[in-house]
Formats: sequence, C-alpha cells, structure tokens
Amino acid sequence: MYSITLKSILNKVQPIKGFVYESVRFSPALPETIVATVVPRAGSSARCSGCGRAGPTYDHAERPRVWILPPLFKFALTLIYTMRRVKCPDCGVRVEQVPWATGKHSLCDGFRLLLARWARKLSWDETADSFHVSWADVYGSVQWVVEYGLQHRVLENIRAIGIDEICVRVGRVFWTLIYQIDEGLTRLLWVGHDRSEATLRRGLDCLGAEVCAGLRYVCSDMWAPYLAAVKARLEALHILDRFHIRRQLNQAVDEVRRQEARALAQAGLVPRLKKLRWALLKNRKNWTQSEHRRMIELEHSGLASIRAFWLVAAFEHFWGYVSPTWAGKFLDGWCRRVRRSRLQPLKTVAASLRAHRNILLNYFRARKAISGGVIEGLNNKVKVTFRKSYGFRTDKAREIALFHVLGKLPEPELIHGFF
Repeated sequence: MYSITLKSILNKVQPIKGFVYESVRFSPALPETIVATVVPRAGSSARCSGCGRAGPTYDHAERPRVWILPPLFKFALTLIYTMRRVKCPDCGVRVEQVPWATGKHSLCDGFRLLLARWARKLSWDETADSFHVSWADVYGSVQWVVEYGLQHRVLENIRAIGIDEICVRVGRVFWTLIYQIDEGLTRLLWVGHDRSEATLRRGLDCLGAEVCAGLRYVCSDMWAPYLAAVKARLEALHILDRFHIRRQLNQAVDEVRRQEARALAQAGLVPRLKKLRWALLKNRKNWTQSEHRRMIELEHSGLASIRAFWLVAAFEHFWGYVSPTWAGKFLDGWCRRVRRSRLQPLKTVAASLRAHRNILLNYFRARKAISGGVIEGLNNKVKVTFRKSYGFRTDKAREIALFHVLGKLPEPELIHGFF
C-alpha cells in the first residue's frame, strides 16, 4: 500500500522523461530509508553524456548506481538505476546522460542545489547536520553552484564599482575585493589574493575591456596601489570612501589623546582625559549625559585632545556642501587651521587630504550618488561568511564561500528536481 502511494506521488509530481519508477518501497536493510528503483521507459533511447545525442545502447553496467535524494519526512530517499552505455557516432562508447544527476556524484542535482541554497542561510556544518550528509557534500554542492554561476553570469550595464581590501586571516593577509555598487544591484565581481597594484590591475583585466570602458564611478579608499591602478586603467570618476576618511581622522584624535594622557601621567598631573576615549570618537549627538557634562567642562581647558575633537567635528561640514567649488574652499581653510594647530597626527591626515583634494571633490561632482557605505556593508557580510564557512581553511574554500553568498550568481536550471 505504501509503495504504491509513494510511487504514484513520484510519478505525478516528479516524472522523469524517458524513465519510469519500477518500484518504491522501504529498504529491508536500512532503517527509515525509502528506495526508488528507476528503469528506462519502453522504446526510449539513451543519451550520450558527452554531446547529449540519442544513440543505441551498447551494454549495461554490472552494478546499479545509488543516488541520494532530499529526505521525505523523516525518511531518507535513495534512487537506484543501472546505467547504460551509449554507442555514440561522435563520442564513441560513453555512459548515458541521466536527467537527475551529472558526473559521478552520489547526490542528485536537485539535492545539491537544495544544500547550496541552505548553505547561504546556515553554516556549512549546520547544513550538513540538518540533512544528514557530510561536510564535503555541502562544500561540493556549493562549489558546483558557484562554478556554474561564474560561467553563466552576465557582466553588463555595470556603471559603478567599489574596491576595498579585507583581512582574511591572522598575519595581516589581505585580499582585494571588487564589488558592483549600482543602485539596483550590489554584488561581488572579483577576488584577488593580495592588495597590490598588480593585483588590482589583474582584477580589472578579468572584468574585461568592455566593462571597464562602461564604468562611470569608482569608489575606494586612499590606499596608494589602488589609486595608481585606477588612474592607469580607468577613465571613470574616482571617489574616495567617506568611511575611511572618517576612520583616519578618528585615529588621529585617538593618537593625540594617547600622547597627551601619557604626558599628563609623566608630569604627575590630574588624568583629566580618563574614560573619555569613546566620547572623543563619537558624534556629539550620541554623547551620554555624563560624557556631555565632562566635555563641556573641558571645552575651554586648552587640552590638545579637545582641540583635535572640535577640528574633526568641524570637518563634518565638508560633506554637507553641494558645489565642489565651495567644498574645495572649505577643505583648504580647514587644512590651514590644522597646519597651525601643532597637532601632528591631524596634520598628517590633513596633508593626505590635501594631496588627494581633486579626488575628494569628485564626491560632489558625482552629486553624492556614490557612497562607500555600501562597500562597508558588503565587507561586513564577508566577515560573517568567513565565520559561517569555518572548517575548511583554504583560500579556494573562502573564495567559493564569498561568491556563493555575495556574487548573486545564476543557478543551474534543472530539468528534474525534488523540491
């Protein structure tokens, strides 16, 4: 009764062209396992696995093959079929092509695609435990989907890209990532295992001359190798990332605070900057009541840290301008004030901003259409992906995991599936 019901369901919901379910029954050897036996439909010809053409049957395999399908309720589901060999006029004698699986994998393609989809939501180890397969099965499924997606993705209408580096492991090992950051689509385009100028040049070459010629905007930080590669290879408007500029300014303020706190301690004076580190790095709108009270008390103290904070706070007005001309005048005036401040860490940052003045003003020439906030959001997903794909610590596995989650790649179109 049960076998007839399951056989009817499979024939109705998942018919296989050219094949029929001979029997569907519970396995006498394996507990809680359903075995579906498939045979060729009468009069159907086998297809060559090389060219896909139908041809006469040469012979049959000595033993049937077994494929694992997605579980049905709490039962494991397996498919058994004895493969034929085809006598193809072009390819010779080849094993036949079956619609439910490719190659010599023990998982059917529908199950592999299901594992790959769940591997985006869970860690690879959790996916393997949930579907009672091995970690290698999940990794192989993700690799198969990524390789197919990279071969079939379309790189068209890309107008804006973002370039950034990410630390992939201890020892300050960095990779270069190229993202598409257009308004309607953000995705990972390329991964390079270094952050040198040659690496980025190689990445732009991989995108192709047509893609590079169609770019209008490029967003990156002030890393010199990236600036040199973009200047040499692209004619797009280069925009510097606001996040990295703000980070450099905060690092300068923190360095001033450390130097001043050390000097106060060595002189035996009252540690007036104690527990003010985060207040000096915050936007003043986010101060707590105690931080606000202490900062107001120190406003006219003449401390270098307080002066550095207000100089950095004043720089935020720069991003509020619309005209690149007026923004440039503000930048020049702010840099003059910093040069007279005797705050060396801030003077170093101001000199860097002054050296990259023209690229900074490209943000306004682009009418503020491109921002590095998208890149930082994608970088956060990169870090989460690395944590989810732990267990196989190779560069290839990391790269596959990144493309799987962030690449928005097309998936294989299956002619037969089980979900």
